[in-house]
Amino acid sequence: MKRTWLLLSATLLLQPLATAQAQSPPEAAAPAEAITPPEQAFPQRPGSDYFLANYTQYEAYLKRLASQSDRIRLIDIGKTSEGRTQWVAAVSSPANIARLEEYREIARKLARARGVDEKEAARLAAMGKAVVWIDAGMHATETVTSQGQIQVLYRLLSQNDPETLRELDDCIILFAHDNPDGMELVSNWYMRKADPKAREFSTLPRLYQKYVGHDNNRDSFMSAMKETRNINRMLFREWYPQIIYNQHQTGPAGMVVFVPPFRDPFNFNYDPIVMAQLNEVGFAMHSRLISEGKAGSGTRSAARYSTWHNGMERSVSYFHNAIGLLTEIIGGPTPAKIPLVPDTQLPRGDEMMPIAPRDWHLQDSLDYQWSLNRAVLDYASRNRERLLFNIWRMGANAIARGSKDSWTVTPAKVDRLLGAAPLGAKGSDEYNRPRAGGPKKIDPALYKTLIEVPAERDPRAYVIDPVQADMPTAIAFLNALIRAGVEVEQAQAGFTAGGKTYPAGTYLVRTAQAYRPHVLDMFEPQDHPHDTEYPGGPPKAPYDITGYTLAYQMGVRFDRVLDGFEGRFSTVPGELTPPPGRIDGQGGAGWIVSHETNNSFILTNRLLAAGLKPSWLTGAVRADGADLAPGAIWIPQSAAAETIIAKAVRELGITAHAVEQAPQTGLMTLKPVRIGVVDRYGGLMTAGWTRWLLEQFEFPYERVFPERLDAGNLNKDFDVLVFADGALPGQGAWGRGWASRQPAEKDTPREYRSQLGQVTDTTSVPAVKDFVTHGGSVVAIGGSARFTELFHTPLKPALVRQVDGEEQALSTRDFYIPGSILKARVDNRQPLAYGMPSQADVFFNRAQTFVPDGSAAIAPVAWFEGRDVLRSGWAIGQEKLAGTFAVADIPVGEGRLMVMAPSVAQRAQPYGTFKFLFNGLLLGGVER
Repeated sequence: MKRTWLLLSATLLLQPLATAQAQSPPEAAAPAEAITPPEQAFPQRPGSDYFLANYTQYEAYLKRLASQSDRIRLIDIGKTSEGRTQWVAAVSSPANIARLEEYREIARKLARARGVDEKEAARLAAMGKAVVWIDAGMHATETVTSQGQIQVLYRLLSQNDPETLRELDDCIILFAHDNPDGMELVSNWYMRKADPKAREFSTLPRLYQKYVGHDNNRDSFMSAMKETRNINRMLFREWYPQIIYNQHQTGPAGMVVFVPPFRDPFNFNYDPIVMAQLNEVGFAMHSRLISEGKAGSGTRSAARYSTWHNGMERSVSYFHNAIGLLTEIIGGPTPAKIPLVPDTQLPRGDEMMPIAPRDWHLQDSLDYQWSLNRAVLDYASRNRERLLFNIWRMGANAIARGSKDSWTVTPAKVDRLLGAAPLGAKGSDEYNRPRAGGPKKIDPALYKTLIEVPAERDPRAYVIDPVQADMPTAIAFLNALIRAGVEVEQAQAGFTAGGKTYPAGTYLVRTAQAYRPHVLDMFEPQDHPHDTEYPGGPPKAPYDITGYTLAYQMGVRFDRVLDGFEGRFSTVPGELTPPPGRIDGQGGAGWIVSHETNNSFILTNRLLAAGLKPSWLTGAVRADGADLAPGAIWIPQSAAAETIIAKAVRELGITAHAVEQAPQTGLMTLKPVRIGVVDRYGGLMTAGWTRWLLEQFEFPYERVFPERLDAGNLNKDFDVLVFADGALPGQGAWGRGWASRQPAEKDTPREYRSQLGQVTDTTSVPAVKDFVTHGGSVVAIGGSARFTELFHTPLKPALVRQVDGEEQALSTRDFYIPGSILKARVDNRQPLAYGMPSQADVFFNRAQTFVPDGSAAIAPVAWFEGRDVLRSGWAIGQEKLAGTFAVADIPVGEGRLMVMAPSVAQRAQPYGTFKFLFNGLLLGGVER
């Protein structure tokens, strides 16, 4: 994406890198009176009770500051999902601002590390400036961060005390706003009422990021959203900050703010230097608060934040050798009170200075926020050279480890050691005899035997198999890596690696690169530790999910190459496009297209939108020497079809087989499908992800709210309804539902009143059942698969127990899969699974599976086979899945209920299971 620089200061003066000095000369004091204070630029002073500035006002203030100060330059990093400009304010001394490109290049060389030896790294570190990213507004209802950034900017641009000048001289601070659309929505909603004490934002009418709301901070390795792409480009492809400070709220009960360090588990892929420095910064932040008399900060056990999952802005940083900070602070525009929580009143290592109950105002939080920002900048200033040198050191370590035999120690490997016999069990060796209650000691020689297993070495590279069932999806996977700064290469000539020969054009990803931790995390399975509240106790809930290997989720075939190899390769310079497909054959009857490519759904939707009638072939077919599985798409010849296919071949990477006669196998003729995505007032995130996904693959849809469901006669407007996980309230064996908080109708703007209400068993479900009975289709994902019970189908939940005569989900001691990847068998002869492989990786998150109740025969579309189905993540009791249904297509009256226990579209990541959803949608439009 093209970026523009808003130059509102002195002309950029680029000096040769060799002449740069380690320390710039002292700056002349900036005249504070020339900088407009916030109280003169906003209707009220940001930080006042009952007031929130919106993004429009914030943007205008940024531009005013940039016109007044030579300490700031604004950078346009791209557009948001709603089309706003996403700004980053680079703040530093005037001398540094004039040489930003020089310092950015130093940061790049050190972060990438390639071609930079230790001596050169030390020289560059001495010359460079610490780059610190401090953002705001990721979660828009966490208003402290956005309002606080306004005050921080003003202070840094107007203050001339020695500490400020030192920090500006040593650092380049990138002040970012992560979610401009959300700030505009939340602030405007809060300020809509004239009575200040009636203001609130708990009843927002829609998600504060257009599609994904709170999940905008779970998109960091996928980069699906525009805002994430903008941010990742800044962090890992252009500016390479050594510290990435991601600010959030709210803090732990009875405290003010959570500040790192974090609790375990510790992801084993990243360099331990990053964790050591993170702990340093975290305690420097606590120390500053305490020294200023600001009580109430907690760490580690004060909250459940960990460093395991790669999907968040501050955690993706660790996989890129940067210090990722998270703070969670209390506060908001409406005054509140700090409650009395007895457990927080006794000082301890993780809460060194407790706070007593008291009234709390937004400015109180902003004062803490200033101290926290100040502590981070002070640390960066005092450790400037070490930060720069260590990001090089971590990159160099990664390149070195990827260039030789290396092993990663995982929990499974430690379990092998624990299973070995203790050393000195007979008491012959007093030194090595296990102490009562102490750690188990075994023969040190077993380290090489059980840990450094030759076949389990870390790969030198991952080679993307050039023969993919869905090459456009493989390209989408590579683009996710590229957007996160990973170096992807392409072979310029054929080569041999791992005993296998690959042709020119093959893509590969080496592990000998600075971002090796991220590479490993995207290709290798996550082996989450068995983490319990106490030995033998229930599992400790992870922070977010435990298994997310992107190559698995996307169904990409790759080879792990364990030894070095030679060849002619070039680094891919930017994002890729699918290689053009082709038209095979000369036949004039029409075209046959494989169902295995996700992009074939874009083609199908374009054909349907043009009034054409493609069909699915119900049997296997051979075309131009290619064997196509059931579900292949038949497109009769027409001028309109020829134009659409030619474009799809060119842009979507689709191969079309032009045949001489229409196929003789059975046909399922498609027609335009009227899709309703069930949503709720305030927005359901899973429905939002689904909406975004449908738009990418050009499915037309409408949002459907409870009022419309309850009105009945749904067949009049829809062919298929999609209930994402959480759209149908849960109970009993299906867990809790997600209720939305809603305003009174009189307080709701007219445009949102039709969205009020809740999906209910008493009113909504009968209307949906009537819809299905009369020919409609329902796709129900995750907890919404409770329709199997509500419709009295032949399936019942499998993972249940009886408690006081009531059916409930299994105890977490017996069954617990908190977001992991499992392997499932698939019957791809059934239309719901057309285009799928016979075995697929599926994302499973605390869901229910199914078994027949014996009342009627029904075959699964996908099921779990065997006692060991975990591919990536953490699973307790996975053997209980054996023989249970994962996906089923159930006839109900004249319609069908398609239930999917796995999260087949979760966060737009599992491309490998999108076909379950997409097939289900198009089945709602099959001509009868």
